[in-house]
Amino acid sequence: MTHEREKSDPAVVAVKPVNNAERSAAESVEPRAGAKGNASQHSTGRAQKRVTVSQGLERIRQVARQRTKEKFTTLLHHISTDHLEQAFLELKEDAAAGVDGLRWQDYAADLERNLEDLHARVHRGAYRAQPSRRVYIPKPDGRQRPLAVAALEDKIVQRATTALLNAIYEEDFLGFSYGFRPGRGTHDALDALCVGIDSRKVNFILDADIRSFFDEVSKDWLIRFVEHRIGDKRIIRLIQKWLRAGILEDGIVAVSDKGTGQGAVISPLLANVYLHYAFDLWAERWRKREAAGDMIIVRYADDIIVGFEHEADARRFLEAMRERLGEFALSLNPDKTRLIEFGRHAAANRERRGLGKPETFNFLGFSFICGKSRRGKFLLKRKTRRDRMRAKLQAIKQELRQRRHQPISVQGKWLRQVVKGYFNYHAVPTNSQALAAFRFFVTELWQRSLRRRSQKDSTTWEQITQLAKDWLPKPTTLHPWPEIRFAVTHPRWEPYAGKPHVRFCAGGAQQ
Repeated sequence: MTHEREKSDPAVVAVKPVNNAERSAAESVEPRAGAKGNASQHSTGRAQKRVTVSQGLERIRQVARQRTKEKFTTLLHHISTDHLEQAFLELKEDAAAGVDGLRWQDYAADLERNLEDLHARVHRGAYRAQPSRRVYIPKPDGRQRPLAVAALEDKIVQRATTALLNAIYEEDFLGFSYGFRPGRGTHDALDALCVGIDSRKVNFILDADIRSFFDEVSKDWLIRFVEHRIGDKRIIRLIQKWLRAGILEDGIVAVSDKGTGQGAVISPLLANVYLHYAFDLWAERWRKREAAGDMIIVRYADDIIVGFEHEADARRFLEAMRERLGEFALSLNPDKTRLIEFGRHAAANRERRGLGKPETFNFLGFSFICGKSRRGKFLLKRKTRRDRMRAKLQAIKQELRQRRHQPISVQGKWLRQVVKGYFNYHAVPTNSQALAAFRFFVTELWQRSLRRRSQKDSTTWEQITQLAKDWLPKPTTLHPWPEIRFAVTHPRWEPYAGKPHVRFCAGGAQQ
């Protein structure tokens, strides 16, 4: 690609071959969802700017798709003021402020001038990343999850850079990677896992948990992985600035040579890049070259589920996986990593050996269970994890205390939204009993809260049942069966799949 063409068309990306680069087994992915901006900011001018930004990113995607072994050497010019403005509008208006104390509304008051100044600093190298503010949120198991809240301008530049890099890496990432990717979500990963277990010869499940992944990532290895595809030193320096900015906690800024701030806008993409090279490409090769039987893989961020036909394959893979992750400063959590017998033949095989029912495993908020349909055939069941439901009910109980003296109609509207949001995620086939139990417990908590409003309150169960009928949605299945949605998401066909126009693949879409 000539320098003259680069100068005449700023959207063209210069690339050069990667030395000893490994060809990634790129797989097709679901259609990407459109960017969501703030409705109040829509205008014809901004719509045109979004089109311009989208067109530039699409050209990058095309180059990445066609030249899988080459580096992108000129990318920073794509981070224009239009690109920064779109990134700003995609931020949440009510998000917590970083160390700068700057809120979305403050920046929007003089948006054009602020973005022009930010753009100029980024392109002349004067932009400086600020430390992220450490906050903690409760986890379902009672522990605290540390999050890093970046300064507003850091969020803007990170989001713009993430969109730029996504255009490249979405052409590289493999089909069984689902976490934090455009057009992919938790239910896509759940569908792929269900279809893989149901359609392939899966007799053993490896539930692998990487110990403190976001805290243990090697920054040196991360930069080396990024440099496989990104040759623009200015983009590399931006990433290094964010990695070196540190975390502010109790007035002290701590900088470590490992870890990437969980909660930062760019962290999910960097995590996927790290695991793409440290695990995904290796696991795909292992599946093709080493596995003697069927094997499925589904990864959502650092949550990994691998299914096997043969126990010997599973044990060899687990040992090899430990060694592979160890090469890149990662390790498996021995308390949370399990190899269990699971699948359509697990119950019969364990009964033959005088053992109990097959063990269950958890993934993305659900417990997976070997069950039977009414006709006695194998049925993979999903139930909401008990600890997750318990944690949600505890949060509702605490909030009801704060709302105890609000009018019943106000409480009812709030509870309706809470239950509706819970059902939107958990209302999958085979989970109706857990949904009904959740609604019952919410009703019970509501009655207790109303009775505590005064010593004279005597809200009966009949009365609270009527209130629940008036305000709380009834449990109903909102998600289709996994194979139905998977067939729509991956409309491919193979004669052995057993269903027309569907390609059941081992843990994701495949070419």
